[in-house]
Amino acid sequence: MLTRRAALTLAAALPIAARAAGWPDRPVRLIVGYPAGGPTDFAARILQDPLQSAWGQPLVIENRPGASSIIATEAVARSAPDGYTLLLAASVHSSNPAVYSRLPYDSLKDFAPIVLIYSSPTVLFTGPDSPLRTARDVVEAAKGRGGLAYATSGNGSSGHFAGEMFKRKAGIELTPIAYRGAAPALQDVIGGRVPITFSTLSGAIGLVRDGKLRPIAICGPQRVEILPGVPTLQESGLGIPDTSPWYGLIAPAGTPEPIIRRIAGDVQALLKKPDFVRRIVEQGGIPSGEGPEEFAARIRREMAETSEVAQAAGIKVD
Repeated sequence: MLTRRAALTLAAALPIAARAAGWPDRPVRLIVGYPAGGPTDFAARILQDPLQSAWGQPLVIENRPGASSIIATEAVARSAPDGYTLLLAASVHSSNPAVYSRLPYDSLKDFAPIVLIYSSPTVLFTGPDSPLRTARDVVEAAKGRGGLAYATSGNGSSGHFAGEMFKRKAGIELTPIAYRGAAPALQDVIGGRVPITFSTLSGAIGLVRDGKLRPIAICGPQRVEILPGVPTLQESGLGIPDTSPWYGLIAPAGTPEPIIRRIAGDVQALLKKPDFVRRIVEQGGIPSGEGPEEFAARIRREMAETSEVAQAAGIKVD
């Protein structure tokens, strides 16, 4: 026989279970914190058609660029936790707390990680005419010249963190030069005005294919399928924590667990399809499929790592 407390608990759970069982019965919004056409938007677009087919409902992509995805992330944090508003999160979700003194949300408490779709490694690049051909060449050049400059896509970017981690690991002096985005940073490296950059492969793959940019080391833990001849920093004895930008789905905290599991399972099923995986790999991505628990652990780990580096290097955006 049910006790009164058990009966009340069961009664409260029934509406949640009913909503989850019928999900989705209307369009789902996927909010992206960057403009259309970029790597984060690409991650959203490749999900759109297959998830619409799986769910029988439209997946409406809503681009809300600005403030390193803070605007979009706040919008999701303040949305109803019913599975109808999701965030296409990028790895700045983990690093923003380290570089912004105030955020209008808590990156851990206000969200429920769902699934990591893929990552795109940070790569150490030089220009096509540079004499620097290995990570060790960079170290020796920095020691011989008393330091080197490196271009970043912005203060607090994944490339900025990678540069600071590499600097500490190698015991050399590197000076970051922050640009407004990856494109101008890469152009100055191509032109030889800045010797090196740490940048996302997905944002530079076209330049690599055109022979305009030379990748000399993968900053992540493994080699990349489309650049099989490029070693990792780890192989050179200069391994750093993984700063690979990633793209994943996150929901507001309190979203029913069955909905979280349903979305995660549907994306994980896509990541077993060769055509879907091929689209990611062609963009320099490494397919993942980490579920809610692994994804949440990654975010916690990266928040701790970036906080420590930001404090040591004095990285702040505001």
